Amino acid sequence: MALLEVKGISKKSNKQWIVKDISFTQQALQKIVIAGATGSGKTSLLKMIAGLLQPDAGEIIFNGKKVVGPNDQLIPSHKKIAYLSQHFELRNNYRVHELLEMNNKIAETMAEKIYAVCRVTHLLKRRTDELSGGERQRIVLAGLLTSSPELLLLDEPFSNLDMMHKQVIRSVIEDIRSQLNITCIMVSHDAGDILSWADRILILKDGSLIQDATAKEIYYHPVDEYAAGLFGPYYVADDSFVNAFRIEKHTILRPEQFVLTTEMDSVISGEVKQKLFFGNHYLINVAMKGSIIPVRTNDHQIKAGDKVYLKLNIAD
Repeated sequence: MALLEVKGISKKSNKQWIVKDISFTQQALQKIVIAGATGSGKTSLLKMIAGLLQPDAGEIIFNGKKVVGPNDQLIPSHKKIAYLSQHFELRNNYRVHELLEMNNKIAETMAEKIYAVCRVTHLLKRRTDELSGGERQRIVLAGLLTSSPELLLLDEPFSNLDMMHKQVIRSVIEDIRSQLNITCIMVSHDAGDILSWADRILILKDGSLIQDATAKEIYYHPVDEYAAGLFGPYYVADDSFVNAFRIEKHTILRPEQFVLTTEMDSVISGEVKQKLFFGNHYLINVAMKGSIIPVRTNDHQIKAGDKVYLKLNIAD
C-alpha cells in the first residue's frame, strides 16, 4: 500500500482553478519533487496534502486514512505530516534550546539525534535574534521533526539561501530520509537540486499535472517546451536538424548533447555569439540559420565570433 495517495485533488480561488484534478501516489521513502512556474499550484497542493488547505474536490489518503482539511477540524494539520513553509518564523527573545524544548514530544536521546541531523547542536545556547536565515530554517525544521512525522513537506527549502547554507540544508534533507526514515516531498524551482535529488518529478502547469516521470526522463524527454525550460537551456530541432541528424522534428536537445568537432566530421556549423563561464564548463550560444543553439564545452580557447562545427553525441 502506498504511503500517500492523492486522488483527483482540485482547488479554486477567485472562481479560477489553482489546482485541477491532480492524482499521484508515493511510496515510503520515495523522494518526490513538485516543480513548475510561479503560480502553477505547487504550494497549494502541498498545503492540501498537509491538511492546511481545504480541497474543493478529491481526497488525500495517508497511511490508509483520509487527510481532513481545516473545514473538518479545529486546528488544521496532520500529526504525522510536517510542513516546512518557505516563510518560517521563530519567536524572538528565546534561546534555541528553550524553543525546541517547548514542543518536544520525544525522548531526549532521539531529540539529540534530530538536532545533530539538522546541524543545530552547536546553536542550542544561542538567542534566536543571533541566527542567520539558514540557521533559523534548520531550527524550525528540527522543531517539526520532534513531533515524529512520517512525511515531511518542504516548500522551496533552498530559496533565499547562500551557497554555503544551501549545501548544508541539502545534506540535512538527505540525512532526514536516510537516518530518520522520513519520507519527503519537496517543492523547488532549482533545477540542480531537483535533478540530483528526486526519484520522481511532478510538473505542474496552470494547476494541472502535465508530466510525472524520473529526473532523467523529464530532463531529456520533457513533455513540452514549458517542462524543458524548467531545467535549463534547450534547443528544439527544426527542419534543418531533421534532415542533418535524422531525428524527429521538435525533438528537444540539451547543450551537452552537442559535440564540437572538426569541419570534416561535422554535420552543421555556426558562429559563436556568446560565451558564458559556469565554473566547470562554458556555455556557448551558436548562431545557425537564424537559430541559437546552446552548446556546453570545456574548450576555454573558443571566443565570440569563432566559427564552430557541431555534431550530436551518438550516445545520447
